[in-house]
Amino acid sequence: MPDKKHHHIPDPMEITHEIAEETKEITHEIAEGISRLYCPLDFNHPHSLKYMSHHLHELMEKRLWLKILLGMFLGVAVGLLLGPFGGFVEPEMAEVIGEWIALPGYIFLGLLKMIVIPLVLASIILGVASSESMADLKKTGLSTALYFIVTTAIATCIGLGMALFIRPGQYIGGELLQAAMEGEAPSVAQDMDFSLSLGDLPSKIGGLLPSNPLDAMVQGEMLQVVIIAIIVGVALVSLSRRQAVPLIHLLNSVQAICMTVVKWSMALAPVAVFGLLTKFTIMLGIDALVGMAVYVATVLASLGLLMGMNLIIISVLARKNPFDFLKAVWDVLLLAFSTSSSAAVMPVSIKTAEEKLGVRPSISQFVIPLGATVNMNGTALYQGVATVFLAEVFGIHLGFGQLVLVMVMAVAAAIGTPSIPGVGIVILAMILSSVGIPTTGIALIMGVDRILDMTRTSVNVAGDLVTCTVMDRFIGGKGGKGEGLEGAEGTACVLGDGEDPKFKRGKPEPAGAGASEEE
Repeated sequence: MPDKKHHHIPDPMEITHEIAEETKEITHEIAEGISRLYCPLDFNHPHSLKYMSHHLHELMEKRLWLKILLGMFLGVAVGLLLGPFGGFVEPEMAEVIGEWIALPGYIFLGLLKMIVIPLVLASIILGVASSESMADLKKTGLSTALYFIVTTAIATCIGLGMALFIRPGQYIGGELLQAAMEGEAPSVAQDMDFSLSLGDLPSKIGGLLPSNPLDAMVQGEMLQVVIIAIIVGVALVSLSRRQAVPLIHLLNSVQAICMTVVKWSMALAPVAVFGLLTKFTIMLGIDALVGMAVYVATVLASLGLLMGMNLIIISVLARKNPFDFLKAVWDVLLLAFSTSSSAAVMPVSIKTAEEKLGVRPSISQFVIPLGATVNMNGTALYQGVATVFLAEVFGIHLGFGQLVLVMVMAVAAAIGTPSIPGVGIVILAMILSSVGIPTTGIALIMGVDRILDMTRTSVNVAGDLVTCTVMDRFIGGKGGKGEGLEGAEGTACVLGDGEDPKFKRGKPEPAGAGASEEE
């Protein structure tokens, strides 16, 4: 007898289930398509900040640092010709010419100041959100913060110690000081009360949380901006994939826009340095430059000691060859020297940490954006040297208590400082006021600050990379390179395809969250 074929007739429930599955898949594809339109970055292959480093690689290949150095020497030479030393131009006319020559420098600084807050805000939020879990975030955050504070305090002590040992202020005469300040007589510092009332601490700590986040950004309160970014980043870690999609895509777009502006500004960098140094050389003349040579040498020697300390940390704590480390980070240090901005080189710093130093993305994408604003070791060291130098110039003795106050102020000021060129001068004014040194003395060091600013930025970036390497060794975590958020090709993978371990917390997955895992 012929076999009877039994045909399965699906019941209504099976048909309904199949329709629901097909509808869910179609809905996911539609949402994915909309996300592609919403974000300029590829949804299936999202990019972290390191993938924006292509904006800066062209500058590295064209040896921007060499052009910067050439601009510095030409600026000094032209300034000497136009200034009193050359005598070819009347002083009033030379001052006008100097201002016009410095115009590219003003534009350069303005462009970097314009993007630093949105870039730092977006980078810190995404860096915090790249943590695999709240436990990892807590461990990484506390360890990194403690490391930053300790190393910044050590850096300040190095600066204070070198300045007290070399005493560069004794090489500056009263005539030079008067000329630098354009005849403004320095005020005599009065004894100040440096005591801190414990009753004021609660209100000051509470004041770190801004009542209006937008106002904090407009006012440039970087410490408050950092706190806002950390809070938002922690909140993102606790959200579901679907809820995080819009903000993460927006922040990635903000990063891309900021890095484009950085690329534009870097095209002006050699001309900017030339113009600014020309202007300051016209103002101060050859005598000021010669008289400030010992001060410059003191700062550079102190930064060299700090860099040596970083290499010792790499050898002892990270267990890596310091010479291999220097070879790996050399290009990014040259770029930092050229830009004078830790924030501007964040993409290259992250790329270097992950691809050359083998740091886990969950560490690098958290430490480097945070370190660009918080970890200012070179800047803190500079504050110590400059404060002791100007105190000696004005004949002011700094006691032990005042030196401790300088250290505390330098560490506090380094946290939440905008990572833009020239910000060290702004911090210095605050520290000088706190210990009774006339801020008018800043005019004396303005002319030589450009080379010092560029050098300390390189040391700051080196400190961030050292921190990454140390934290990667001491903070446990799953796997090595390529795991965590970076396993799906970038920070924004929290939104895309594939299973991200940071979302395995027992929460129900949104519909269609894993529909494209095979891609």
